[in-house]
Amino acid sequence: MNTKFHARRLVWPTAFSILCAGLILFSSHIAVLVGTDDTLSTSITALAYFAFAWLASRVVSAALDAASPRNRPYPRLLRDLIAALLFLVAFGAAISLFLGQGAIGALAGSGLVLAMLGFAIRNVVADTLSGIALGVEGPFRIGDWIDIDSLARGKVIEIGWRTTRILTRDSTYTIIPNSQIARQRITNYSAPRPQYRAQIAITLDHTMPVGRAREVMLNALKDAKLIQQDPAPDVRVLAYEEGGITYALRFWLSRFDLDPDCRDEVYSLVDDALRDKGYLAPHRRIELVRAKPSSF
Repeated sequence: MNTKFHARRLVWPTAFSILCAGLILFSSHIAVLVGTDDTLSTSITALAYFAFAWLASRVVSAALDAASPRNRPYPRLLRDLIAALLFLVAFGAAISLFLGQGAIGALAGSGLVLAMLGFAIRNVVADTLSGIALGVEGPFRIGDWIDIDSLARGKVIEIGWRTTRILTRDSTYTIIPNSQIARQRITNYSAPRPQYRAQIAITLDHTMPVGRAREVMLNALKDAKLIQQDPAPDVRVLAYEEGGITYALRFWLSRFDLDPDCRDEVYSLVDDALRDKGYLAPHRRIELVRAKPSSF
């Protein structure tokens, strides 16, 4: 969001706050002219609390946008939480103006009702508190590609109070309660940077030397268009077993949504190179041994 957008959003809260401040300064003169008691002054002060809370919430929102990295805005949930806290403080201050010390007793008496209501909506409360935790801790942000174990994999579209919306690679929405996300392991493919390294496992026959296999596969990837050539791909031996030699072919991707296409390209190029050199994948061998004639 640009500076002009935030400037427009600050116009009305600023004007309202200045108006309330002016009314507070001249409240005594207004009371004399109108002929009312202290109720007018109290009402103006309470109104000023909400005006200042409105202005403060807009200023905090602009500050968060200015501090956030490019293309990774802070979740809307965090902005809503800050605004809610500011207005809650303004509401409490306004109530105390009208009720005085009696407001404390009224709030204490409503504690039992709030406890019963909390038990009735405990699932909603759990989702909301988990959403607040996700917004504050920031394991992922809007626009990140994430993998939530056993739940979903895709791009974060929105982080709400109760749920998080994820757009999968099949262009479908997955809406997950925040309390379920908080209990799962989260893999963020967009942090700390969009680039990340992937790998595929390829098993080849023992007849192909390790050095030759590494050379053939790396030469094949020089023609790849989707993966990054800097850092360059590399090959590591994972296992040396009876069924063949397993290699880990590692390469870097610019972003997570290219992963399926990159893997398809890598497999295709390596397959063409191996077939061109006459090397085949390992296959089951059955060796027949002629039994020795019996001496009996």
